[in-house]
Amino acid sequence: MTPTHNQPPSEDPIRPHEYDGIQEYDKRLPNWWLVTFYATIIFWVGYWFYYERAQLGLSGPAAVEAELSQIEAAKLASAPAVDDASLWKMSRNPVFVDAGRATYASTCASCHADKLSGGIGPNLVDHLWIHGGTPTEIYNTVSNGVLVKGMPAWGPVLGGKKVAETVAFILSHHKEGDPIEKQEAWTPPSS
Repeated sequence: MTPTHNQPPSEDPIRPHEYDGIQEYDKRLPNWWLVTFYATIIFWVGYWFYYERAQLGLSGPAAVEAELSQIEAAKLASAPAVDDASLWKMSRNPVFVDAGRATYASTCASCHADKLSGGIGPNLVDHLWIHGGTPTEIYNTVSNGVLVKGMPAWGPVLGGKKVAETVAFILSHHKEGDPIEKQEAWTPPSS
């Protein structure tokens, strides 16, 4: 049978059904489409396992909260002056507290202990402060040091941002409005 003028020759079979005068070829899907389809299925299984089953990734609200903390930390870090209010805000921001924890562990823990309970240096979690317990007084003490008592000036070494992060970490162990008592001297606990 020779093809007629209206029908082009076809190697692919035509499906036997017809809808509204339209017939379709019975062709295999293209390889690029099949690869994309199967890759999407594999990606979905990995995504589901990572976020839903193993719960390794942050959930939606947790991811938003982390991003908002990053934005707030950037705003606080770019503040022109360090005052009590901004230091208290920093102490409630997990980004600042985590950065301060790392700086504290590397520079302060040797004298003030890992738990801030004191050792060679005074206790930082009680309400007794030798050089003042307001956030700006703590900042000034850390930044300028107390050379008479053996505490170096960390401001020139660490810089203002790291000092503020360290103070934020210390303040994260306190509540705003806690009573502050002046202590004249501090003696290390005997072993």
